[in-house]
Amino acid sequence: MASILVAGGAGYIGAHTCLDLFNKGFTPVVYDNLSNGHAEFAKWGPLEVGDIRDRGRLDEVLRKYRPLAIIHFAAAIEVGDSTKDPGFYYENNVAGTINLLRAAQAAGIDKIVFSSTCATYGIPTSIPIDEGHSQSPINPYGRSKLIVEQILRDLDLYQGFRSVILRYFNAAGADPEGRIGEWHSPETHAIPIAIETALGRRPYFQVLGTDYDTRDGSCVRDFVHVLDLAAAHTSAIAHLLNNGGSCALNLGSGHGTTVKELLATVQHVVGRDFEIKQGPRREGDSPALVADNALAERALGWSPRHDLQSIIVTAFNWHSNYLPI
Repeated sequence: MASILVAGGAGYIGAHTCLDLFNKGFTPVVYDNLSNGHAEFAKWGPLEVGDIRDRGRLDEVLRKYRPLAIIHFAAAIEVGDSTKDPGFYYENNVAGTINLLRAAQAAGIDKIVFSSTCATYGIPTSIPIDEGHSQSPINPYGRSKLIVEQILRDLDLYQGFRSVILRYFNAAGADPEGRIGEWHSPETHAIPIAIETALGRRPYFQVLGTDYDTRDGSCVRDFVHVLDLAAAHTSAIAHLLNNGGSCALNLGSGHGTTVKELLATVQHVVGRDFEIKQGPRREGDSPALVADNALAERALGWSPRHDLQSIIVTAFNWHSNYLPI
């Protein structure tokens, strides 16, 4: 089977993408420093431990497996942390990616699928957000991703290095069979925190900001199932291998849910109430982020198959039955 290097493939979205790649006839080669990923998640192909900032290690792995293309997830991703240590985000996300791209070019690889983010849009001027919306990120995390997007555009324009940039919104959910799921330490994402609260592992859920200009004062987010994101990455690889051109695409459900609405849905789906407290806004958060995903459907034939209830059911199954404690 043809090999695809998956940088950050032992992480949450990366591991689900490896599962999808394997199911569709590829061998995912996981390259991960395991700072946030888990060796146990490398179930569908070999695991090579290494950092994207380590050029020698990258060269070694690329020579060994000769992948047809790269999927790049390896990044620091927490908005709040990025405002506390911006330098690390630029070192890891930008300098590390440049190192990965140079290694790829030296190995004769000219195709990459890049994990980007809706955070590159900043505070939207219109909802839903399409790919033509201006990109003005309001935190170092979003800026680090936008810089990489600009680098990829230049590589395409001047060197024919093709890329599919995937800007996803809020990834959530888990493999229904419980083999992999969302496993962060510490956990900072809304759905896992709500589920942990419902399971009694946290005393309460704190809503970060209740004075936004939204229908109930809490942030609006677009939750998309991780399996749908994984399928998009495999479709993007097929697009590049079939000589498709470079593009940047939104991946979201197209539906906005406020944090308060999300909590009510979690309580309904799992059948448990839990304490909710109101807190101050978190620095770097946008009031509302909702995707227009029509371009992804046209370019990749992709559209999300899972709704919010399916997301919560699979996440609850993972957290209550399979997540290592």
